Order: sequence, then structure tokens, then C-alpha cells
Amino acid sequence: MALKRREKILLVVVLVAVAIFLFDRLFDTPMNRKISMLKGEVKAADSKLAELALLSKGLETAEAEIIRLEEELKGLSERTLRGEEFRAFLRHLARESDPLQMKVISISPSEEKISPSEEKKESVLQDSRKVAVHLVLHSTFAKLESYLKGIEELPFLVQIEGLQIQRNDEIQPLLKVTLGLKMYIIAL
Repeated sequence: MALKRREKILLVVVLVAVAIFLFDRLFDTPMNRKISMLKGEVKAADSKLAELALLSKGLETAEAEIIRLEEELKGLSERTLRGEEFRAFLRHLARESDPLQMKVISISPSEEKISPSEEKKESVLQDSRKVAVHLVLHSTFAKLESYLKGIEELPFLVQIEGLQIQRNDEIQPLLKVTLGLKMYIIAL
């Protein structure tokens, strides 16, 4: 039985179709699945890389903030009085008065209790005490101004809590000044 030309062409076409079908089923489809799976893995890896880049940028920002805060803490601890410096500070307060224009009547330091809410905020200053100094002095306005500027220029953290000025006939031309100062002292 001889095949006619038309049947031969049809047989070749069927063989080519079967070959294409087998190629698609055995080679192309598994490769496409592998390629799509690899593309998914690449996308996942890219998203993880982007996440890691953001985390590393966040870490750099956090490290810079930590360095800034450490410098700030260092500056605060440098400006916080220690025991011996506190005595020098009290001597400075007493010595700065000029006998003709200013007279220190009393200097009374007293330790204050730190409230629990302040304790949390000031946990950085561990082993520290909050000390208030109450000064009473007789002075003129000009000398008082220069005295307060001298306190302000000290290299310590000193806070003026209260200032009361009264005219008193007994000590004319001087004024009675009551001054409250607060500071932290690190106990060593």
C-alpha cells in the first residue's frame, strides 16, 4: 500500500504536531515552570535586599542618634557638679560678693528628694542628688546683675529657681535679695 502524496503530507504534519506537543510537554512547560519559580525567588530576594537596605539605613540613623545622645550625656555629666566642685561653687558664691556693694548674709544648701516621675527622666544621672541652695544677700541692683551673670557663666548646670528683691529701710541703699538655686551633684 502506497501512500498518496496527500497522505504523506498529512502524516508529516501529524508527526510535526506530535513532535511539537511532546517538546512542549517534556521540555518547554517544565522549563517555563522553573523560570517562573526562579523569577519568584529573585523577586523575594530583591524584596529582602530592599528590606535589609532600609534596616541598615535605620541602623545607621539609630547609631548616629546614639552617638549624638552620648555626646549630649557627656556634656551634661561634664557640667554636673561633683562633691568637691560643689564646695568650690559655694565658696565662689560667697567670694563674689564685694563688701561695699554686696554682702552675703546666708547660704544654706539642702538636698531635695527626686520624685519617681523625675527619677525615670533622670535615670541617666544615676548616683546624683538634687541640691537647692538658698541665698540671702544685701546688694545694689548693678552688683546683683553682675552677680547673676557670673552665676550664669559658670560651667555648671545651675538653675535659678526664685529671685525676690525687697527694699529694707534698715540696710539702705542696699536691697535684700533672696535667691534660690538648684543643681545636680554626682556623688563619687
